[in-house]
Amino acid sequence: MATGLSWIQGAKGYLTPPCIRMFFLGFSSGLPLLLVLGTLGFRLREAHVSLVTIGFMSWVGLVYAIKWLWAPVVDHLSIPVLTEKLGRRRSWLAASQVALAAGLCGMAFVDPAQSLKATVALAMFTAFASATQDIVLDAYRIESASVETQGMLAASYQFGYRIAMIWAGAGALGIAAAVAGVNSVEYVPRAWTVSYLAMAASVSVGLATVLLSPEPAPSRDAQAAPAAESGLPARLRGMFWRPLADFYERYGRWTAVLIALVAIYRISDVVMGIMANPFYSDMGFTKAEVAVVIKVFGVAMTLLGTFAGGLVVLKIGVLKALMLGGALSAGTNLLFSLLAAVGHSVPLLAVIVSADNLAGGLASAAFVAFLSGLTSRRFSATQYALLSSIMLLLPKTIAGFSGVVVDSVGYSRFFILTALIGVPVMILVWMIGRSPFARGPTPGS
Repeated sequence: MATGLSWIQGAKGYLTPPCIRMFFLGFSSGLPLLLVLGTLGFRLREAHVSLVTIGFMSWVGLVYAIKWLWAPVVDHLSIPVLTEKLGRRRSWLAASQVALAAGLCGMAFVDPAQSLKATVALAMFTAFASATQDIVLDAYRIESASVETQGMLAASYQFGYRIAMIWAGAGALGIAAAVAGVNSVEYVPRAWTVSYLAMAASVSVGLATVLLSPEPAPSRDAQAAPAAESGLPARLRGMFWRPLADFYERYGRWTAVLIALVAIYRISDVVMGIMANPFYSDMGFTKAEVAVVIKVFGVAMTLLGTFAGGLVVLKIGVLKALMLGGALSAGTNLLFSLLAAVGHSVPLLAVIVSADNLAGGLASAAFVAFLSGLTSRRFSATQYALLSSIMLLLPKTIAGFSGVVVDSVGYSRFFILTALIGVPVMILVWMIGRSPFARGPTPGS
C-alpha cells in the first residue's frame, strides 16, 4: 500500500536498531550462496571441470528448495543447553553458523580438480547449514516487527545480503587473484584455499550479531500451539499440517496463483546466474577484472537498488514494486546476450553488471517484503521456509540443465531464453493485483 511519507522520512527508517540488526543478519545469510554456486563455478571452470558438470552441480542449490522439510523441526525443537542460554531462535542461528564455518573450511582444503566428489559433499553440507540459518533468520525477521514495517526490514536484510554476495563473489575472486597473481588465468589451488578460509572467517560477523541481539518474542498463538498438541501424531500434525491449512484458510482459491508466482518470480535470475561466472571465464575476463568490476560498479548499484527497493515498496506498494523488479530482472539478461556478441569488453561488462545488480536489488527487496506479508507469525519459520523453498525449486531444477543449453545454443541465445521465461511473472503479478487482498497484507495473528 502506498504511503504519504516523504522519501527522506522513509530513508530514516534504515537507521533504526532493528534495521541495522537486519543488515548484519542479511550479510550472514548472503555470504554462503555464491560460495557453493557462483564463485564455486568460477573455481571449477579454472580447474577444467566441464560446463555440463558445473550446470549439474548447481543442483546443490536445491538444498535451499527443500529446507521446508526440516523447518518444522527448527520451528519447534530446542537445542539442549544452548536454547536455555540464547533462546529458541538465537540458539539455532549460532549452531548453524558454526556448522557453516566448518563447511567452508572443508571446501578450502579440498581441491576439486583432485576430489570432485568430496567438493560436492562439502558444498552440500555447507548449503544445508546455510539453509538452516535462513530458516531461522526469516522467522527472526518476521517476529521482530509488525507487518507494516516488514518492507524496511526486508530491504535492510537484502542490503546486507547483497553486500555479502559481493564479498563472496568479488571479494573471494579478488583474494584468490591476489594470491595467484593479479593477471594469472591459471588454476592455483592454494589461492582458493586462502580465499575460502577468508570467507569462513567472515561468518563471525553473523555470529557476533546473534550474540549481541535480543531474542524476539513469538506471538501468543505460536507459544500456545505446541502445548495444545498431545501425542506424536498430533504433534506431527501441528508441526507439518497446521501451517499449510492456515495459509489456505487465509487465501482460499488464490493460493494456487500465489504459489505459482512464488515458484517462478526468480526464474530468470537463477537460471542465468549459474552460467554467469563460467561465461566470464570463457569470454577471457581475468579474476581481477571480474572482481574489480563487481566491486566498483556492482557494489554501488546493488546498494542503490536495494535501498531504492525498500523505498519503492513503501511508496508504491509491494505489487507494483514486484512488477517493476521482475521486468527489470528479465530485461537485463538481454544485456548479457549483447556482451556474448561483442566479446571481451570491460566497459560493457561494467554497464551490464551495474544494470543487473540494480534490478536484482530492487526485485529482491520487493519479493522478500511480499513473502513476509504472506506469512503468518504463528508459523513464521515453517511458512516462510516453504515459500522460499518453492521460490527456488523450479528455477534451481531448470538451472541444472543450463550447461547443456549453453553447449547446444551458445551463450547469446541462452541469455535471450532466460529473459523470455520471465514474461509469465508479469502476468501472474497482474492477476494478483486483481485479487481481494491486493490493497494490503493478510497477516496471521
